[in-house]
Amino acid sequence: MTANDFNDYFPTWCPGCGDYGIWASLKEALVKLGLEADQFVIVFGIGCSGNMNDFIKCYGFHSLHGRAIPTAKGINLANHKLPIIVIGGDGDLYGEGGNHFLHACRGNFNITVIIHNNEVYGLTTGQVSPTAHKGQPSKSTPSGIIEVPVNPLSLAISQGATFVAQGFAGDIPELTRIMVEAVKHKGFSIVNVLQPCVTFNKNHSYQWYRERVYKLDSSYDKAKIEEAIGKAMETEKLATGIIYQVSKSTYDENLPQLKKEPLIGKSLKVEIKNLLEEFY
Repeated sequence: MTANDFNDYFPTWCPGCGDYGIWASLKEALVKLGLEADQFVIVFGIGCSGNMNDFIKCYGFHSLHGRAIPTAKGINLANHKLPIIVIGGDGDLYGEGGNHFLHACRGNFNITVIIHNNEVYGLTTGQVSPTAHKGQPSKSTPSGIIEVPVNPLSLAISQGATFVAQGFAGDIPELTRIMVEAVKHKGFSIVNVLQPCVTFNKNHSYQWYRERVYKLDSSYDKAKIEEAIGKAMETEKLATGIIYQVSKSTYDENLPQLKKEPLIGKSLKVEIKNLLEEFY
């Protein structure tokens, strides 16, 4: 397949939106992984990022707000051999779905989570999200947000995620490379994508990011958790690449019921009469 083979409908995002770069990178990554449209599944969240559900041809599930990750976990338990990707926004997965995000890290579920991080709720016209910088004005905070931002990278590392990476929507080749490695990794993979919102977040433009992002080079040791936390906490400069990666057993590997075959491969023959008699 080629990237264009994954096209369904053409996106309706604002011209210049960072979602286009993520969309293009994901399609290229799927090609490099050698996946056909029926060989993986994507669970989409709600919001501008979730609208990608209409723009990429694959087995997809459009979840409730904040519930993309638990839906993906359920699919993983049903068929842990299937590559599973989650597409969501910072408000969706760090806000409404923040609790699910933490516990998926803890369990090291074998799913890949790609997060469009633009610091706003774009679809509802620009309220601040949990990653917005302190003092950032918006429709919901005209005098500036009071709280400090959530740090998704350090949060994921500290809670047990085994692959934590960061990309930039304005660098499609680098973001494609990161996505390929994320999907190939066995365990919970998060790709936090720095994504400009050209309509509702004028503070953090493509130029603003280009002046701050830098790529991690080969001398960086991604297996050292202390160094990874340090990179995650940087604010003046923003690292892109694989921040942290280690190998640990996944959630399904710790379930004896799934060691021989996926759940979908098991017989569902149940004697209903005997089962009901247990409750009488």
